[in-house]
Amino acid sequence: MQLLKKPYLLYLFIIIIIGGFFRFYNLNWDQGHHLHPDERAIIMFALPLHFPQNLSDFFSKESTLNPHFFAYGNFPLYLLKGTATVLSNFDMSLDSYDKINLVGRAISTIADLGTIILIYFIGKKIFGKRVGIIGAFFYAISVFPIQAAHFYAVDSLLTFFILLTLYQLIRFYEKPTLKKSILVGIFFGLSLATKTSAVVLIVAIGMAIAVDFLLIFLKSPHRPHIWFPHIPKFLKRLSIDGAVITTTTVLTFLILEPYALIDFKEFWRQTIEQSQMTRDAFTFPYTLQYVGKIPYFYELKNIFLWGQGPILATISFAGIIYTLFHIIKKQKYKKWAQELILLIFLLSYFAVVGKFAVGWMRYMLPLYPLLALFAAVFLHRLLSFRASSASRGISHNSLSGMRSLHALRLVGMTVTIILIFVWPLSFIHIYTKPNTRVLASQWIYENIPPDKKIALEHWDDGLPIGGNISYKTLELPIYEMQNPIREAEIYQTIQEADYIIITSNRLYAPLQRISKNCQKWNLPSERCSHNANRYYKRLFGAKLGYQKVAEFSVYPTLEIGNWKLEIDDSSADESFTVYDHPKVIIFKKISFYNILF
Repeated sequence: MQLLKKPYLLYLFIIIIIGGFFRFYNLNWDQGHHLHPDERAIIMFALPLHFPQNLSDFFSKESTLNPHFFAYGNFPLYLLKGTATVLSNFDMSLDSYDKINLVGRAISTIADLGTIILIYFIGKKIFGKRVGIIGAFFYAISVFPIQAAHFYAVDSLLTFFILLTLYQLIRFYEKPTLKKSILVGIFFGLSLATKTSAVVLIVAIGMAIAVDFLLIFLKSPHRPHIWFPHIPKFLKRLSIDGAVITTTTVLTFLILEPYALIDFKEFWRQTIEQSQMTRDAFTFPYTLQYVGKIPYFYELKNIFLWGQGPILATISFAGIIYTLFHIIKKQKYKKWAQELILLIFLLSYFAVVGKFAVGWMRYMLPLYPLLALFAAVFLHRLLSFRASSASRGISHNSLSGMRSLHALRLVGMTVTIILIFVWPLSFIHIYTKPNTRVLASQWIYENIPPDKKIALEHWDDGLPIGGNISYKTLELPIYEMQNPIREAEIYQTIQEADYIIITSNRLYAPLQRISKNCQKWNLPSERCSHNANRYYKRLFGAKLGYQKVAEFSVYPTLEIGNWKLEIDDSSADESFTVYDHPKVIIFKKISFYNILF
């Protein structure tokens, strides 16, 4: 009954139900096979964790609480292990390798639902309840947050804590207090302990904090002839609150990630390694897809085509531009400073991360809540402007004409919402089907005899998975094919094998692309992958004595009766398809003809 008395809370509740449906739907999308590599790594390092027997063991590098893994922050590992331990009192399997991934995915989903709620409260505080509701709805149906919530790879958690930090910064700006300073530090520390290698957060959130203090200074009433007594007062506040935020951030980080200090050498080595990856796409084989990446455009393209979809992304981009000009034009607007804090974070984060040599879509996830919020701002202002214009223009017209315009406006809104819903409804289709690697494995067990040899590419998940038949597998180190010795070994392996199985586009897509653009990008010859390109051309062209006998793929699809819309997302960022719906291709040897290179 309370919800009925407060319609906006009812709307928020409905939006949370919608967002929860999209995020909770088929969390076991890989049928228990742990097909997300980052999630696998987190689980393998989290499972053995337990409290040491005494305090001296706690402060040892060899402590049983030290995960020795710092590619991500340690807090998500402790959170996963702690939650699984508690839940194991009801179901022991939830603290085992078989089921703990589902616990992690539920944590991601709950964190993302928390992000939806935060969007509403930020929107309500700055722009009004309607904008808050629209922004929460836009984020609830945004495809990439839906996908990220199906994985336990820290990104949904990170996004929640970053948004929580920004929300607290806005509250701190409105009325600075010691309590709010402490909360800013705690939430910022949680963000860093969730993803330690994301040093860019220090830049982006640090800039937002700096702007926050500057705005407090500008907001304070003062005249030129009393600047001198005013500035010392401001500097005193800056030093005190700044020290509180910094101290609280560091303490929170060290409490949640103590081995960053205790095992500093290893922490620093892994952090530098991750940092190096952001500057050179050749650092790891799995980052080769980003060679030739156009900074910023690549990120915008993925948000536009896949992350939000063309319609919602267009509204979001328009909302950012509109808000920016609105701030510049109306600096005396009551809420312009709060809007500026959000914009400063969005633009500084995008400026730093968008320049990275690598561009996984998850890097941009912290911006999706703000994209949804600015989309809501633009749509609300656009509709409000049209409504007010219509009211002015209708003063001399009939009531029926006014009703017609209102009906037209309602139809326009309905059509827009329906079109926006097409993309998330299409995307969720992939979770209604068994994972393609699972389907391919079933085919292998049914069609390939146990005595056959299967050649698999390195740096990718191997097949088959599950089942009781054990095949002899051979490795194809395609990334190393520029080396003549390795190339000869690969072709020798092809002669020995009976089947070649490609479990995703992780290798063939970037290696062929690098070869085709080698001169354009001015790459050294040893990095041009021409040998790999030649190999794939011959394999796909049935010139290696192998023929494609099976292919397994699933695309985002919307079906209504006999009408079917299938969206080919194979050109998306590799990480958008490689985990939950990769294309699997199986080749069978038909002759030894033309195998030798």
